[in-house]
Amino acid sequence: MLRQTLLLTIAAISATALADQRTYKIENNRLVVTAPVVFDAGKDTLKAESAEAIAYVADYLGEKKYISTLRIEVHSDSTGSEKFNQALTEKRAFAVGKALIAKGVDCKRLVAVGFGSTKPVAGNDTPEGKAKNRRTEFVNAALRGKAIGGESLDGGGAPAGDLCAK
Repeated sequence: MLRQTLLLTIAAISATALADQRTYKIENNRLVVTAPVVFDAGKDTLKAESAEAIAYVADYLGEKKYISTLRIEVHSDSTGSEKFNQALTEKRAFAVGKALIAKGVDCKRLVAVGFGSTKPVAGNDTPEGKAKNRRTEFVNAALRGKAIGGESLDGGGAPAGDLCAK
C-alpha cells in the first residue's frame, strides 16, 4: 500500500513538472520572446515591462541545460551617430545580461553583444521601421560547449563586457 501511494505521488509530481514546462519557439536559432525588452529612451535602463521577457529567457535556459551559450544581441535604429548607437547597444546588452544573472542564469552561459544600427530588419524611414530595428534578440550560440554552425560566440557583434566580472 505504501509503495503504491509513493509511486502515485511520484507520478503526480512528474506530471505536474511536465505540465509546468513551457513550449519555446525558435526561429533561425533565435528564441522568440513572448514580451518585448524595453529601455528608457537613449539609456541602458530596463523598463519594468521587460521583466516578463527576462523571466521567460531565464526559464528557457533553466529548462534547456544543453544550451551552453546564449548570445544577447541588441540592435538600434539609425537615429543618432553610429558611435553613440554602438555604445548604447553594448550597454543595453550588458544590462540584459545582468538582469538574467539576477534571475539565476550562470554568467558563463551568456555573451552580450551590441550591433548598433548595422543589422536593420526594416527601413529606418518610418517610425514603424525604426521600432522594428530597435530590438533585443536571444540567439543560441553554443550547444554542449560547441559553437553552432562554426560561428564565433559573439556572432560578429561588439562584446559588451565580461558579465562574470564583479
